[in-house]
Amino acid sequence: MTSLVENQNFKVLFSLFFLLVLFFSHTVSVSPVYIDQKKPCKQFSFYYHDIIYNGGDNVANATSAAIVNPPGLGNFRFGELVIFDDPITMDKNYLSEYVARAQGFYFYDKKLGVNAWICMTLVFNSTEHKGTLNIMGADLMREPTRDIPVVGGTGDFFMARGIATVATDASEGLSYFRLKMDIKLYECY
Repeated sequence: MTSLVENQNFKVLFSLFFLLVLFFSHTVSVSPVYIDQKKPCKQFSFYYHDIIYNGGDNVANATSAAIVNPPGLGNFRFGELVIFDDPITMDKNYLSEYVARAQGFYFYDKKLGVNAWICMTLVFNSTEHKGTLNIMGADLMREPTRDIPVVGGTGDFFMARGIATVATDASEGLSYFRLKMDIKLYECY
């Protein structure tokens, strides 16, 4: 009986020893990556142009459309879902050469005001950049500037992380708006 208890104690001690060895060997072998958050590794400024389909005469120029209309809760657009494929330019002119396309969706998620949650991929296909940047998060539209996280990317922006600071640059009612996007990447590989 004593040897059975000693055998079980040995197994418990061996298991604890083994787990400690695994734990410490992993933490010693992994070196932390320090990010200098004051200095971005890449930085860009773009203009995002969105022409919303109005259900009538702008079908040729529209770059986005509401695919789920608001259910009528509140006085705002709460519940409206918009899909877009918008041009990104280096300057304010919509007809300038596109440096990327912003593809994704946003939906209005505030019942008593205008707020949106946005998810977009900037698709670059130029001689300067190839790849994508993924941006998603809350767009607090009433704020003069909003920070939306850059959560990843591909190609030249492989696994990039950072912040897209967005400001409404121009708007024409509910049919057109232009955003200035200042993108700062703090993790670049």
